[in-house]
Formats: sequence, C-alpha cells, structure tokens
Amino acid sequence: MIHNLADIIRVHGRERPGAPALVVGDRTVTYGELDDRSSRAAQAFAQAGVGVGDRVAFVDKNGAEFFEVTFGLAKVGAVGVPVNWRLAAPEMRHIIADSGAKIVVVGQDFAGHLEAIEDGLDADIVVIGDHPRWPAFDDWVASHPPVDPGVVTGPDDVVLLMYTSGTTGAPKGVMLSNTNYVYKTGGVAGPWQFDADAVSLAVMPLFHMAGSGWALAGLWQGATTVVLRDVEPAAILDAIARHRITNMLLVPAVIQFLLDTDGVAEVDLSTLRVIVYGASPISDDVLVRGIERFGPIFAQVYGMTETTGSITQLDGPDHVPALLRSCGRPYPWVQIRIVDETGADAVAGTVGEVWTRSEQNMLGYWNNPDATASTLTADGWLKTGDAGYVDDDGYLFLHDRIKDMIVSGGENVYPVEVENVLMTHPAVADAAVIGVPDRRWGEAVKAVVVAARGAQLTEAELIAFARDRIGGFKLPKSVDFVDVLPRNPSGKLLKRALREPYWDGADRHIG
Repeated sequence: MIHNLADIIRVHGRERPGAPALVVGDRTVTYGELDDRSSRAAQAFAQAGVGVGDRVAFVDKNGAEFFEVTFGLAKVGAVGVPVNWRLAAPEMRHIIADSGAKIVVVGQDFAGHLEAIEDGLDADIVVIGDHPRWPAFDDWVASHPPVDPGVVTGPDDVVLLMYTSGTTGAPKGVMLSNTNYVYKTGGVAGPWQFDADAVSLAVMPLFHMAGSGWALAGLWQGATTVVLRDVEPAAILDAIARHRITNMLLVPAVIQFLLDTDGVAEVDLSTLRVIVYGASPISDDVLVRGIERFGPIFAQVYGMTETTGSITQLDGPDHVPALLRSCGRPYPWVQIRIVDETGADAVAGTVGEVWTRSEQNMLGYWNNPDATASTLTADGWLKTGDAGYVDDDGYLFLHDRIKDMIVSGGENVYPVEVENVLMTHPAVADAAVIGVPDRRWGEAVKAVVVAARGAQLTEAELIAFARDRIGGFKLPKSVDFVDVLPRNPSGKLLKRALREPYWDGADRHIG
C-alpha cells in the first residue's frame, strides 16, 4: 500500500524489482535499480546535511536524475524544488533563494546560469555531468551505499515545492503534501487508464505539473515511463511506435505539431489508450483532426499547480459538439462551486469564479501567508481565479481568468468566448483577445492573431466573420497579426506580456 511519495519506489522496488520503471534513450531502469539509486541519493543528501523539511532544487531537462532526486529526497523527508530551466538566471536565483534550498542539482547545460548568480546563492551545487569546480552527480551518488534511510513522512508533510509559472506576477512556491499526491496520483488510475501494464510517455517538462504529476501517476501504478528530454514531434511519434505507448499527456500546441509532422499518417498508433490534454485551449480544428488521426481517445483536464494538477475531466465519449468547450466534470473526490461577486453560489449556467475543495488542494504558498489567505478559505475552498459556469448536468465551462475579463462600456467580455469564435475560422492558427485603452469605452476588445500557414486574412474579414457569431459588444474593434503568441512552458498564454505594449503610458493597467 502506498501512503506517501517515497512509498512509490519503496513498494514497487520491493515487490517488482525487475519490472521496467523508466526508459531514457537506450537505457532501461528497473524499479529495483531506481530504488537502489534513490537510496544512494538519499544517503548523499543526508551526509550533506539535508534532513526532514529541508529543500533541494533541481534544474535540468527531463531525465532519470529527476526521479532519483525526487525519491531520494522523499526517503530522507526533504522537499524537492523543481525549477523551470527556461528561466533566466536572476529568475532562477529568486526561486532558489525563496525556497531556501540547501543544495541545487543542476544539469550541465544550465551550470552557466548558476555560475552567473553563484555569488548570490547560499547553496551547494552538484552538476549532472562534468564541471571544473562542482562535484558530478553520478560520482557523488555512487559513492554512497544503496541503503534506504527509512524516514517516513506524514500525510501533511510537504514533499514538493512547485513554483507557479508566474503569469500574474512573481512565481510563488506551492506547498504540496503526501495527502495531495495520495488523492490525486493514486486517484487518477481509472480516469487516466493507468495500470502496471501501461507504457506512459513523459515528454512535458518535469518542472511542471503536466510533466512530473503525469509521470508520478504512472509510476504510482507500476507502469513503465518513457522519458523524452525535449518536445520534438518526430521523437514523440517514434517513441509511440517503438515503445508501444499506451498513455500520454500533451498540451494542445504539441498535438498540433504532431498532426503537422511529416509521416504522422504512417505511424502505428494502435496501442494508445488515452491522450490527456489541457493547460491551454484547443481549437476545434486541432481536436477534430486529432480524433480523426488518433481515435476517440482524448480526455481534456482542468486544474492548476495549487490543486496538484487536474480536478475535472472530459472523457472521450463526452467529446460531442455541445461539450467540446467544457473541461468536464470534477473527479468523484473533488467539489466545485461557482461563486458570484457577492460571495453567494451562482445558479447553473451563470458565470462566476470557480472554487474547489478536495484533498488535492495545496497546503498554501511558501512563506507567503497573505497570498495563502486570499486563495484558501477557512473552510477549505480554493479560489482558482478562473471565471466559468456549471451547466445542469455538472459540466464545467471556463470563460477566463477573472483578471483577464474586459469591461467595455460597462459590459463584461470574457476573452475566451471571443477567442473560441475566432479559432473556428479556417485561416486562424492561434488567437488571443485582450482589452486595450479606449477613451470612449474605457477598454476596447482587440484580437491578436496568428494566421494559418499560407493563409491570407484581413482584419475586416475576421471581424465580419465574428459579427455573425457573437454579440456586437464582444466584437474585436481591431486585429493585429503576429507570427507567434507569447506562452509559458506549459502552453498558457501570457496575457500580461501581450497587453503590456498597449497599456504602456496609459492611466491604468488591467490584470
């Protein structure tokens, strides 16, 4: 029985030592080997002074070392801090310093980032690879015995400190506990069709919940996890066929990349059970094309780091026209409510803020009691900051971030409503809608659009297309065409970065 994060590898390492746990390139790591390797890492951390509750940061792309570190820390009762390797050096310094990490395990590709901020770090550094001054992770771990320290952490002990992507400000550390993972990672075996015979693909960055949360869910059930270092469409298709992948999680942008990759029609996809997707909206065109190529095996999820990932799911059979814009219904152990501006429950079909309560809710934000108090209520509800509604059948439909709402002439406009319409135009590859300063209306609706490859599209044509599909006050008053929209590593649109040029010098800013 698995009761905490360390038990994942302890239980499977003991009961199924010869079963494959990880496949990284041409290397297969069994559960027994991963158990031994993480015990060596635990001993190395302990000798370096890392104990219960201490934090250790990890900065590298996907690889076996992430799991060795994560399980090794769990075995000594310490806390892993996965750091977004796409951040600039000063941003990394903020997370490392804010978390109070005693050690940073860094990949060789990113050692230069730490060299640039070394003077500002109060942490020891271990490098995955070679470095002229810092110890090599492989040698450091190998010099210790494969003996599990045997520390057992409790239900409410923090096991991972996951920093938010910072779409609305500086990243905040989200404290996630054993209980969070027991309920989420142990609970999604059915919805995500995981069992010991599954072969899971872990390709999303492991510093993100879509990466590590997904991978841990497969390992929890004893599945084999194929780890890809980078998001490369050709490599993903090759892995599906070569390793006979059964389960994978992708963001919509990657699904589109796969569909546009040469040779996708010839790849054997017969082993796939489910493709879970989320983190950003998906266009009707990409979803329809995806179902045509991969089959009716798509499952949309909605969640956030603060809820240990997904809390709702739209299963394959629910992918019918009336529900394509829904993110599904909550898992059986999750509660959802919609709250209006007065703090009362909204009636079905009425937009309000999405609140959720379950054992997946975070303990709080690290060293940030004010942010915690504004997000978690005394009776256990978490305010997501997302606007949406629930229909009579319990399906959740998201509209937007509350702070992204546009107020134009006293009318509330939810950008996602407009974006959904624009994305149905065959010449639109990607679209974002923002509010920009307007002397008459306060804010005006602006669309920022990426045209489909080879398509010719004008502002007038797109506005005319939308006019027949949404109310006049929601229509874009202008359209800008760009090559690409700013998104974070999880695929979420960076609305703040998109708005900033238009609000520069204005009297007020939104969001």
